[in-house]
Amino acid sequence: MSKSREFFRKQGVRDAFRVLAWVPVGIFFTRHVYSLATVTGGSMQPTFNPNLSSSPLHHDVVLLERWSVALNRFRRGDVVTLWSPQNPELLTTKRIVALEGDLVQPLPPSPPTPVRIPPGHCWVEGDSKFQTRDSNTYGPIPLGLITSRVSYILWPWTRRGLVESGLGKSKGRVRRLGDGHRFG
Repeated sequence: MSKSREFFRKQGVRDAFRVLAWVPVGIFFTRHVYSLATVTGGSMQPTFNPNLSSSPLHHDVVLLERWSVALNRFRRGDVVTLWSPQNPELLTTKRIVALEGDLVQPLPPSPPTPVRIPPGHCWVEGDSKFQTRDSNTYGPIPLGLITSRVSYILWPWTRRGLVESGLGKSKGRVRRLGDGHRFG
């Protein structure tokens, strides 16, 4: 009997190959269906990390839902993760407040001139009034920068639950010229 056949007959080797066969399934699942993330920083307070000043080492753990992004389903009020347009190595969390065609009255540091959202773009903002770098800094962002929708807070246990869609701080500043869009 050859050494290779003898090698593959060992129980440990067969078990290792069974486990390795599931690796592509796991990778596909975390890239296209669900994955976990930790939200750090204060740009989305009070939605995430509401006690950051008193507990700076405790961060929210959230469930990311990825298929709505793959299907190009975006709604105003969704909390999403996206690659920062200013730093492509930084994954950030923001709320979609306006979609293609909408008119937004920006906050400082943007000029006070209303901005119409171009096709294939959206306007995102952090829920915090003071600690966020968002579309008010860098303007509308391409939808292609969005990687997932934040759907559920898993930790801390006392705050677990669905992440609510909402207006954030955009109330009265967005003129909606269409319903929630499905692009594609």
